[in-house]
Amino acid sequence: MSSQTIQQMESARSLALGDGRYYPTIIPGVLPIIGYSADQSIEIQRWGADFLAEAFASPTWPLEAKQSSAPSVLATLKAYLENVEDKSVVKSAVQVAASVYPLVYRHTVSNTNDGQHWQLMAAIKSNILRRMDEAAPGVRICCIKFLQQVVLVQTPAVVDPRRPDHNDVSLTLVPRDHPLMPYASLEAEGHGLLDRLLDIIHGDHSDGLLVTGTLNSLGMLIHRRPNAANKILGSVFNFNPLKLASSPMTPKNQVIIKSIERTTRALLVNIMKRNPENPVNARIQQYLERMHRTRVEVFDQSNRKRPAPTEPTDGLDQAKRQRLAAEPPSRTPSVQPLPPGDVSWKQLYTLNSEGTTANFDVQAFKDPEQLLRIVVPVLQSVNAAKLEQAINAVRLRYQMLRQAAASQPRQPTAPAAEDEEEYEPDFEPEDAEQLINKLDGLSSNNFPPQAGPSTALAPYKLPEAPPLSEQDVQKYGDMIVHRAFGMLSSVDENQKSKVTKGGFNRLAASDYNRDAWVTILSRLATRASAGLDDPEEGIKDEFAVKGAKGSLKVSDAVRDGIYQYIMYDWKKRIDVAISWLNEEWYNDMILAQTAKNSAQNGAVNGHASSDLTKGNYHRCALRLIDGILPYIEHTDKILLRFLSEIPSIDYEILVRLKKMAEDPERIDLACNALHYLYMFRPPVRTIVVDILAEMWTENDRAKPSARKLLVRWRPEVLGEEQSNTPTMKTEGDGRLTKESANGALEVKAAS
Repeated sequence: MSSQTIQQMESARSLALGDGRYYPTIIPGVLPIIGYSADQSIEIQRWGADFLAEAFASPTWPLEAKQSSAPSVLATLKAYLENVEDKSVVKSAVQVAASVYPLVYRHTVSNTNDGQHWQLMAAIKSNILRRMDEAAPGVRICCIKFLQQVVLVQTPAVVDPRRPDHNDVSLTLVPRDHPLMPYASLEAEGHGLLDRLLDIIHGDHSDGLLVTGTLNSLGMLIHRRPNAANKILGSVFNFNPLKLASSPMTPKNQVIIKSIERTTRALLVNIMKRNPENPVNARIQQYLERMHRTRVEVFDQSNRKRPAPTEPTDGLDQAKRQRLAAEPPSRTPSVQPLPPGDVSWKQLYTLNSEGTTANFDVQAFKDPEQLLRIVVPVLQSVNAAKLEQAINAVRLRYQMLRQAAASQPRQPTAPAAEDEEEYEPDFEPEDAEQLINKLDGLSSNNFPPQAGPSTALAPYKLPEAPPLSEQDVQKYGDMIVHRAFGMLSSVDENQKSKVTKGGFNRLAASDYNRDAWVTILSRLATRASAGLDDPEEGIKDEFAVKGAKGSLKVSDAVRDGIYQYIMYDWKKRIDVAISWLNEEWYNDMILAQTAKNSAQNGAVNGHASSDLTKGNYHRCALRLIDGILPYIEHTDKILLRFLSEIPSIDYEILVRLKKMAEDPERIDLACNALHYLYMFRPPVRTIVVDILAEMWTENDRAKPSARKLLVRWRPEVLGEEQSNTPTMKTEGDGRLTKESANGALEVKAAS
């Protein structure tokens, strides 16, 4: 039966965890089930205590709702603490009491007639305080949390009238004449419980969890109760976190000491970080340094003295063994003399008489990285003294070869058949000290500049790079474009340009701000490949960004990158869109003019010159407008700027506004844009009126807005409704004219 009950309550618990608003409904229904009774199972009691602790600690449950529900659980908590001895139930009950105490406290402050609940809370508090010295360690840690809440509630807070904290429950909320809560008694009890909390850190340190739990609770008290901060810090400064160092240093005591020391250091460091200008920070720093020195003396004492070896090392004298800090110097290895005749670099650097390492061919390693993984650890393991001896030996060999070469007189070139007298140097093995003394006695004047050992160096030529495939070219091109747009994204958009000279004579990219990068990328997309496209490919469609072979060209890749960059934040980057489209239009005009000048008999390579004038501008403009229009709201006046500043507008561009007008909220925006273009872009007036006429015919919802404009510019479209309008006058060609007379627009027509 209990398992089924718990399963049903778990479903309600899961519902409340998802939304805290269900707690006020679930708790009244659960309390009769989890309330204490003699025949109730311990599993239900554990579940009930855990559920209440979880509920009143939940951040999703509003504080006002918690305060209204807190008094209803006091009877259940009192029954748990007085009748149940299970540690799990008691721990959860104490945690619930720690969460409920500030809520009942505030409830009693505002309800002076409700003394019953305050008496229940006082009985719960007395029961918890009696457990502080006798309960199990886990229960005592929960009691420390309860004591922290009681001290926070029953001590006065510093209230800032400019920024009052309404969620801070303190003694300041209690009136001096409150009938149920005497102000003086609460304040005295709060300070007494604070002293009791501080006595824990000065007591027995055998229970490290209890001490660290107390230290962790002091941080909130120092932060939220500045009046008690000096008292708490004074107690911490007199606290010795290494108190157990005088006892036998067992592994358990070492862990406890380290835990307490780290918790104390974290507490004080957080105090300094929270208020860097606190005058007590200097004293905290001194305390931390003293604690660090003491810790080093306690834990590093065994590492300072090295124990003597238990047996002789390398046959050393027993009387001197403990005073030797290093192994005895090894004897200098004998260095073999150089062979007579010409000496190669290999022979110069070979000190091993056997020559086993000299015959090793490093070319066997095809991968240089593999060779580095072997050489670096080997060099790190070489004895420094032996390496210095070997270097001195090679240096002495080289100096002797130079002296021998300088002492021989230069002779004219002799036939190859004549044999020269062989030179046999008189070389005796010497130890390291003799080598160093001899080298120090030699000066730079004794060594004339002569070439080193003769060796024939084979000519070296870098291997030619393999040819790149189409996939590699595509890959590296995409990498370059991606890196360029990475530079553009890293530039601050609000950065001002350093160019002071404006107008058409300014430089396009004189600094490295956003405008410079936009200009560079726009011209890279338009002018870099200008005239290189194959005319046999024909005219590209509206959204074509792929080449004929399926690979993305560099220019089209840059165009696609600019489009993605604009669409990422199109409202702030509408100037980038306008600049890009101006570059596209200018490039198309230049190419069309060039094709027109080079055309013969009206065709170029078999194509009419009219086919070559429609370039990338029209395609990019349509793609950009179709990308922006779905996100335009009825309040976005930025559409007017975009349509007014792009260099060319045709019917295919403006017909998008008719599509946008199908949204009832954006009808006025579409009509305002058309009205603006009619007024300030005269070349597109005919297209604008055609679009309005189509909106009148096809869109019933747009008729009121379109009628206001058509009645001026093309009243014949209105048909029968024209009779309801004032008399209009039109010119002979049917177009409207507007005259400004007394600030009003008049429509005139020829008779």
